[in-house]
Amino acid sequence: MTPDRILSAEPEPDDLQAELSLRPKRLREYIGQQKVKANLEISIAAARKRSESLDHVLLFGPPGLGKTTLANIIANEMDANIRQTSGPALEKPGDLVAIVTNLELGDALFIDEIHRLPATVEEVLYSAMEDFYIDVVIGQGPSARTLKVEIPRFTLIGATTRAGLLTAPLRSRFGIVHRLDFYDVDSLSIIIRRSSEILSIPISNEAAMELARRSRGTPRIANRLLRRVRDFAEVRHQGTVSIEIAREALRMLEVDDYGLDEIDRKLLTTVIERFGGGPVGVSALASSIAEDRGTIEDLYEPYLIQIGFLQRTPRGRVASRLAYEHLGYPLSAARNQKDLF
Repeated sequence: MTPDRILSAEPEPDDLQAELSLRPKRLREYIGQQKVKANLEISIAAARKRSESLDHVLLFGPPGLGKTTLANIIANEMDANIRQTSGPALEKPGDLVAIVTNLELGDALFIDEIHRLPATVEEVLYSAMEDFYIDVVIGQGPSARTLKVEIPRFTLIGATTRAGLLTAPLRSRFGIVHRLDFYDVDSLSIIIRRSSEILSIPISNEAAMELARRSRGTPRIANRLLRRVRDFAEVRHQGTVSIEIAREALRMLEVDDYGLDEIDRKLLTTVIERFGGGPVGVSALASSIAEDRGTIEDLYEPYLIQIGFLQRTPRGRVASRLAYEHLGYPLSAARNQKDLF
């Protein structure tokens, strides 16, 4: 993946500090994902009424949609402390044991990219989630013995961009499972205006809507575009972001009306020019554009499929009529007209 890609939903170094100041702290402040919010409100209220820990929560969906934000909100709503780590950081069972044995009653443990947990660590997690104990091995060789250590009841909040890679035993231990979907333009516009107030960026409603339309349904991208457009407005203009300034800045960033950048257009162009519009296997496509297969499946395809430019079929990926029209290709260039949708 291109590291400086403006429309990447993966966090960049300068995103992390900015996101801390922009993240809402409570559910009432959280914008969008109405079904998820409504269900979480009921689950949290019920747990608080019973004075119990919340069931373990699994949040999944494309990157940049607010899984980490929701994890922190859940902890805040439960008046609980939260410990954060990630699947790749837990390399051996002892890493997990060190964390869970230091949890207090009611605490939340957030594991990002939980599908990347090593198998040995995941097995330790089973008993911790279900029966709230862990087995600690003391000693080595024939004299080694296992000690059962009880741990306080806690809430595990797992987040993943690839729910299909979770093992069935791990997934079954989550009592609350929610998928986060791409945001609509109105919700993103509200997020942009909220962020502009926090960052003291004067912006018109029309400019906020324009940024929202090109943010690929992702709050992280919306906030990143806002900061880049702010830079442009401060250097080239008087600081206020109008609709004209927003469009001029987005043209310089090569973000088109559909929120596509150079890499998206390269992917679609490859499908159309090299493979006659498809169908083409994702491995062949990845080789043609020199990208990782997982990057295509996780970062590029979901949005292109959502807006109707690409379709997954049993035989491979197929470019749509919309893709041909948007990129200026005649439909007659399609190898299989019947595959167009």
